[in-house]
Amino acid sequence: MSQVQSFASHTSAFADVKARQHAAWETGDYAVVGTTLQIVGENLCEALDLRAGNRVLDVAAGNGNATLAAARRWCDVTSTDYVSSLLEAGAARARAEGLTAVRFSEADAEALPYADASFDAVISTFGVMFTPNQEQAASELMRVCKPGGKIGLANWTPDSFIGQVFKTIGKYLPPPPGLKSPALWGTQARLYELFQGSVKHVAAKRREFTFRYRSPAHWIEVFRTYYGPVNKAFAAMDGDRQAAFQLDLMTLLANGNRSGDETLVLPSEYLEVVMERL
Repeated sequence: MSQVQSFASHTSAFADVKARQHAAWETGDYAVVGTTLQIVGENLCEALDLRAGNRVLDVAAGNGNATLAAARRWCDVTSTDYVSSLLEAGAARARAEGLTAVRFSEADAEALPYADASFDAVISTFGVMFTPNQEQAASELMRVCKPGGKIGLANWTPDSFIGQVFKTIGKYLPPPPGLKSPALWGTQARLYELFQGSVKHVAAKRREFTFRYRSPAHWIEVFRTYYGPVNKAFAAMDGDRQAAFQLDLMTLLANGNRSGDETLVLPSEYLEVVMERL
């Protein structure tokens, strides 16, 4: 296969994956899960040491956790995602808090509609890591960030609970050949590959987000109903495979649960990253 054919093949594969991902994230209501992750956005904005008046772009913002965190610090925030319903949920949250100056705009993380060096800080919490073309997404983050500006990320690690959930989904529904795992964004080695030569002062800190639900079964109910990738995984399987998939999830939940009672208290590691743009 020639280089041109190889490039065309990869481009087509990325487009197919993106279309399926878009459909998955539009399924259910991610905001039900997303709002529980608010503390991650707050922690990231503190790690970035944002200042009032900073121009901040939230990429693959979901329902706006990091967006709202930055806006509460009097930043000039633009919140983007390629799922319009999530932007609407974020806008409703902003209105409820009186954060009416935040801009919400539909945008693809791999083709951001902004000029070079437009923002003082570019951030993403559990968002940009899911882009099919990781190199292109990283390039876009750097392009729109001004020299001396900051890029802040929160990404699940491969060995985290959520990383294991995605590995379990892959066991039943293998990803397309050549597609890199989103959880690689939660490793310093992959971040070095993606951003080397364009950033300095890379600070990477391992943190934990703790899922707190009424029970392991409640977690499965919520994620099966509202979290697009899990919802789509169940929908793609017949009854026997659904039962096996659910059993594997219950095993993961049981192994990580530290509640000591009927509830679920389950930490999931993520990598908090702050980089300075050269």
